Amino acid sequence: MTFTGPIYRPPWEADSLLLQVTVGCAHNKCNFCTMYRDTPFSIDPFEQIENDIIEARKQYRKVNRIFLVNGDAFVLSARRLKPIAEKIIEYFPEVEVITMYSSINNIKNKTDEELVELRKLRVNELWVGVETAHGEALKYLNKGSTIEDTRSQLKRLNKAGMDFFYGFMYGAAGKGRGIETAIENAKLINATNPVGIAPTTLGANEGTPLKKDVEKGIFELATEREIYEEMIKTIELIDTDDLIYYGAHAINTIPFNCILPRDKKIALNSIEGRIAELSNDFLDSVPVRHSI
Repeated sequence: MTFTGPIYRPPWEADSLLLQVTVGCAHNKCNFCTMYRDTPFSIDPFEQIENDIIEARKQYRKVNRIFLVNGDAFVLSARRLKPIAEKIIEYFPEVEVITMYSSINNIKNKTDEELVELRKLRVNELWVGVETAHGEALKYLNKGSTIEDTRSQLKRLNKAGMDFFYGFMYGAAGKGRGIETAIENAKLINATNPVGIAPTTLGANEGTPLKKDVEKGIFELATEREIYEEMIKTIELIDTDDLIYYGAHAINTIPFNCILPRDKKIALNSIEGRIAELSNDFLDSVPVRHSI
């Protein structure tokens, strides 16, 4: 199997087969991210991808999920993705889900018809890096898309019948803006009906523009108390059925998974209980986070 440079996948794809189709990240300009900062973007040749599929088939008797790497593999055009999906199905007819990371612009570069075609080829789930529904914060984070883009493209996934996970970061708008961000995120989640949400927490990593802005006082990170308040408000306002909450990420200081609204009361009680156990010094601090 071919793997080039750093490889990332959601923690919840730990049992999925990883198949490389691109290297690095096509955007690679987000001001908070170092994941692929030193990895030039490239597209793997189809022959190499096919060879990796054949090799994987020899190793694994049954594969239900395949996660395409790297950073935003959905940047590939439908013209490139369709033969990859067809080849996967040829060798893994039992596969149920072909998934990958996607940006909003990756969705935008495909027609409605192409999304439906990909859905039929079992490209039926995406991990979409929304990051925040707070318009000003989204612009500052340099995602390359607007809230209007985000809303319209997620609704296009709805129309195509393609499931997606809504990835976002607590604290994305900085100090003093947690509640307003929670309101905007919940509003967008409720309007676009993702199959799940995958929250992490913003940190200022070394070598990023965000880190420099924090050091200069241009951007002030939210305190841990504010992060928890944003978390509580987000969960309170989410109003969609059977939503998977994937919050058990190493960067979150209260990591847990649950189903909303079924587990809403349990989740809120857990957060409140954790807050009660922590000192004011910690709650009013900004812990160092070592990954995105």
